[in-house]
Amino acid sequence: MDAKVLIESFAEFARSKNVDRPTMIRILEDVFRAMIRKKYETDENFDVTINADKGDLEILRIREIVDDNSEDIWDFDKISLTDARKIEPDFEVGEEVYEKIELEEFGRRAVMMARQTLIQRIKDLEKDLLFNQYEELVGEIISAEVYQILGREVLLMDGEGNELILPKSEQIQKDRFRKGDTVRAIVHKVEMVNGNPRIILSRTSPIFLERLFENEVPEVYDGLITIKKIVREPGERAKVAVESYDDRIDPVGACVGMKGSRIHAVVRELQNENIDVINYTDNLDLYVSRALSPAKVTSITVDQDKKRISVFLKPDQVSMAIGKGGFNIRLASRLVGYEIDVFRELNDIEDEEDVVLDEFVDEIDDWIIDELKKTGLDTAKSVLSLSKEDLLRRTELEEETIEEIFRILKQEFEQ
Repeated sequence: MDAKVLIESFAEFARSKNVDRPTMIRILEDVFRAMIRKKYETDENFDVTINADKGDLEILRIREIVDDNSEDIWDFDKISLTDARKIEPDFEVGEEVYEKIELEEFGRRAVMMARQTLIQRIKDLEKDLLFNQYEELVGEIISAEVYQILGREVLLMDGEGNELILPKSEQIQKDRFRKGDTVRAIVHKVEMVNGNPRIILSRTSPIFLERLFENEVPEVYDGLITIKKIVREPGERAKVAVESYDDRIDPVGACVGMKGSRIHAVVRELQNENIDVINYTDNLDLYVSRALSPAKVTSITVDQDKKRISVFLKPDQVSMAIGKGGFNIRLASRLVGYEIDVFRELNDIEDEEDVVLDEFVDEIDDWIIDELKKTGLDTAKSVLSLSKEDLLRRTELEEETIEEIFRILKQEFEQ
């Protein structure tokens, strides 16, 4: 393979990969200089000129002529007068010899190796470009097409044929994909694995929800409304705290839209995830009350040292504060940054007939009582009013522990 064919084939391949001309020339020169170093041990006294458009290559070896008896005769950039006159008979000591080196002189094996190296360099460059391209897109929404569905992940293709990965852990539980579907997600992270870029997408990240709001709510996109914090249980429920710096703009109303028009588009994309949009405030009591919406809070006690908040509600509001599956109270706790304990307000008659759980500390471990309190169960009767299945679903307690709790509490009333 001569230089013209090698360079033209490489240039065509490089252009198909959208490699710019300066980069293409630099790669060619790097590879040819590597060939020179392998054959001559150095490339310091070589001049390499490449014309990628015409496929021209010129390699010149530059050496200074010295007397045959000179001590410098063995230096890489020196040539004896006798050897120089074999190239050109009228050379004299002190002149420079520009000797043209043909590609074929490196040998067929070296030339074929150079061709493989050039192709590999472009492929490596392509990987670097892809990595850098998507690294700049981390946190942004993209659309891609499903082309393969595997057990632990869905493989997608972007518009340029690059492979993207949507792991099971980053999918909404209700997501169901088919080959050919267009999927929207954010670029979650980009990593190099064995020299190959691995682009991970996410539909469960709070940032995905934030970007959807930016797409649907012009005031959020323009910065008139700020999203202070988002917490999610993907596909189930989310809470979004928003704030407006313009008194004329109602941030909640703007995010929801006329008859829910704006938020409905977001909800549909998230598989009917229930989204609560609330007004952010620095007033912690008010913020907690809003975070526990739709439940109505009667009173709040804050323990700053332990980062815990005790919330008191009427009995009929407790289940709303906790929410289905405990999502509401868990999200409210994460939104305000405090652990929230829910307590029922009892009237005098109920107080006389019931016993608070704290009275059972000698028989029931503190952490178990705390676990029950988190779900609004602060008295013996409130626990006994539920079935074992309800407690298993609402708490992280094991079946044997719940059975023991029931035994202890029932024994109190039997006495």
